[in-house]
Amino acid sequence: MEPILLLSLIIIGLLAGVLGALFGIGGGIIIIPMLTIFYSMSAADAAAVSLIGIVATSVGGTVYYMENKVTNIRLGLLLEISTVIGSMIGVFLALALESWIIMLVFSAVLTLTAIKMLLNPSMDVTGTEDGEFSYNDLRTGETIRYNIEHKGIGFSSCVLAGIISSLTGVGGGLIKVPIMNMVMKVPMKAATATSSYMIGITAFSGSILYFLSGHVDLEMAAFVAIGTFLGAVIGSRLSRRFDSSSMKKYFSILVLAIAFVMVLQAGGIL
Repeated sequence: MEPILLLSLIIIGLLAGVLGALFGIGGGIIIIPMLTIFYSMSAADAAAVSLIGIVATSVGGTVYYMENKVTNIRLGLLLEISTVIGSMIGVFLALALESWIIMLVFSAVLTLTAIKMLLNPSMDVTGTEDGEFSYNDLRTGETIRYNIEHKGIGFSSCVLAGIISSLTGVGGGLIKVPIMNMVMKVPMKAATATSSYMIGITAFSGSILYFLSGHVDLEMAAFVAIGTFLGAVIGSRLSRRFDSSSMKKYFSILVLAIAFVMVLQAGGIL
C-alpha cells in the first residue's frame, strides 16, 4: 500500500481516537464510513478493522483514566460479562442481516437517547457522602462519591450494547454511556471513562471472531490502530477541560450527528 494511503489511515485513526477516548464511544463511527467510502471496503471488513482500532483506543485512554482513578473497574467488569455475550451474538447477526435494517433501528435508538439527554444537559448525577464508589474529577480535583442503581437493568441492557458493537463496529459506548449515566446513575465523567475501558474488551472479543472468519486486513488495521492509540492519549487528557454538564451536552450532539450519518448510510447516500 502506498505511503500516502497508510498516512491517511493513521489520520483517520487519530481523529477517531480523540473522540473515542473523550466520550467513551470507541470511534468506529469515524473509521467505518471512511473505510467503506474511500477504501471501498465491505461493511464487514471495515467493522473488523474498526474493532481493532477501538481496542487501541481503549488502551490509550484507559491507562490515563485508571492512573487518575476515574474508571470504575468493578462496574466495567460486571457489565462486560453481558456485553461480550452480546458482542458474540452480534458477529453472527452481522453476517446474516441486511445492514440497512440494522442502521435504521440503531439510529432511531440513538436519536431518542440523545434527545432525552439534551433536554436535561445540566442534570448530571450528583455525588453522595456515603457513596460506595468514587472518582476523581480531573477538572476540579475533587473526589466525588456515588452509588449505582438498577444493576440488573444495566447488566441486561449491555447485552444490546454488545450486539450493536459487533453489528455496526462502533464499540458499544454509544449505548453503554447512557445506560450507566441515565439508568445506573453513574456520573457522566465516570461513565465515559468506564466505557472507554469496557469497549476495549468488547471490541477484542468481536475482532477475534472476525479474524477467524477471515474479515481482517491486518495491514490496514495496524495503521488505524496506531492512529487511534495516539488519538486516545490526546482525547483522555482533553477530558479535564470539560465539566460534567458540558460533557453530557457534547456527547448528545455527537450521538445525534452519528444517528444522522447512519440514516444516510442506510439509504445508500454514504
